Amino acid sequence: MKTDIEIAQEAKLSPVEEIAAKLGLEESSLEKYGPYKAKLPLETKGIKKGKLILVTAITPTPAGEGKTCTSIGLTQALGVIGKQSMVCLREPALGPTFGIKGGAAGGGYSQVVPMEDINLHFTGDIHAITAAHNLLAALIDNHLYFGNKLGLDPSEVTWPLVMDMNYRQLRNTVVGLGGKVDGRPRQTGFDITVASEVMAILCLAKDVEDLKVRLSKMIIGYTYSGTPVTAGDIGGVGAMAILLKDAIKPNLVQTLEGQPAFIHGGPFANIAHGNNSIIATKMALTLSDYVVTESGFGSDLGAEKFMDIVAGYSGLRPNVVVVVATARALKMHGGVARDKVNEENVVALKEGLANLDKHVENMQGYGIPVVVAVNRFPSDTEAELALIRKHCESQGIPVALSEVVAKGGAGGVELAELVVEAAEHSSEFKPLYDWNLSIKEKMEIIAIRIYGADKVSYSKKAEEQIARYTKLGYGNLPLCVAKTQSSLSDDPNKKGAPKGWALEVREVCISAGAGFLVPLTGTMMTMPGLPEIPAALNMDIDRDGIITGLF
Repeated sequence: MKTDIEIAQEAKLSPVEEIAAKLGLEESSLEKYGPYKAKLPLETKGIKKGKLILVTAITPTPAGEGKTCTSIGLTQALGVIGKQSMVCLREPALGPTFGIKGGAAGGGYSQVVPMEDINLHFTGDIHAITAAHNLLAALIDNHLYFGNKLGLDPSEVTWPLVMDMNYRQLRNTVVGLGGKVDGRPRQTGFDITVASEVMAILCLAKDVEDLKVRLSKMIIGYTYSGTPVTAGDIGGVGAMAILLKDAIKPNLVQTLEGQPAFIHGGPFANIAHGNNSIIATKMALTLSDYVVTESGFGSDLGAEKFMDIVAGYSGLRPNVVVVVATARALKMHGGVARDKVNEENVVALKEGLANLDKHVENMQGYGIPVVVAVNRFPSDTEAELALIRKHCESQGIPVALSEVVAKGGAGGVELAELVVEAAEHSSEFKPLYDWNLSIKEKMEIIAIRIYGADKVSYSKKAEEQIARYTKLGYGNLPLCVAKTQSSLSDDPNKKGAPKGWALEVREVCISAGAGFLVPLTGTMMTMPGLPEIPAALNMDIDRDGIITGLF
């Protein structure tokens, strides 16, 4: 089979105005970025009352799960069976693109295009977020330089800098070295842009005014007496909003088979809330009968955060949840080494099914119908696929084989039909916890019911932070847990569905503007590093502008 980028480059794209017409939109309403990309004004609204399909997955492994491919392929398959559909996805970040992951716009014959644009600078949204975030950082140091009228403690400035690249050496830095004219020396560091609170706010805001209110509430540090200092206190919120004036608008592109696609916002799910913008999803639901959206990583991360953060702020409720699994990944959860995943191993697969069961259980706990999608790989055997199907059916879980990577929408017809049927079922959404519970009570509910932990332990620093936030009146915020994506536990080496372990919370940060607290668990960091052989080393562009190596 051809590479993803070869398939994307050979695809015949429709002009973006034709894609917009499928949504009932006039060309005059588009803000075009070339022939195949456009932004839509915030006031764009149709007359549909679409059904929302949330796609999540089992715990990721190096063997691959294909959640984005399934989301796009399901959208294409809905089109094949005659349903009006579109997909809402997050924007890929440059750090992972040039790091270990490569392109993140689907794969095979299940992609959103133009693939190169989406994976690179796209419409500049992430650059705008970087600029807005760093503008505030500059204003903070400028405030310290010119007298510090707010009494901000330089050692308690919590607002880092950001960049859209994996760069481990910048996690901890010292700025202001040189002389008096170069500012006041202090320790700080860099996060990756998608971990910025500004990114989270862009994806949770309902309009420009809400964006500004949320930006003004961001805590950037504390005074010598321990009083929080906000972005509103520092100033410049209006200027930040100016930088974000276009980034807040959803981006319209298309799937390989011509379904409309919104690509908007890009918070990671392991260190942020991991879902595309509320604005894009709500707009899509007024324009299309079926809207497929994807939450980052497994049900324990992006999907839990959709249900317990996004749903709470937006009122969005999925009509059905799709849990994506592969035989290869389940075998790894059953103890198979990565270099052996192409070999049939029904025994290991049976062991690994515990991971799938836990993710299905997590989603069923919210009162939403669940469908399992088995993303097929060429090495899967009939015995392995039959085992997964029989296992799901024995528990009353609808299950479909998905071959969208190899066959496009035609390979997802069984899945699409099951999803349409499930979406018609009545459901009664119930969040995992009440926001008004204490911070520790909420943390323990997530750890025990979603991760499968026995208990939670807290470092001295985390205990002090929890006490501080509770005293300051932030105890009623939901939790956005930063946790490894490689395990249901906080140890990336523990596969399957670990039992008999304690979740370790080493630190708790606050995103008051976004409206959540961030417990940091295990060894999670907000600035990733590059692997030994970054994907960037295998990328190139020729004299005709043809890109290679972007997967």
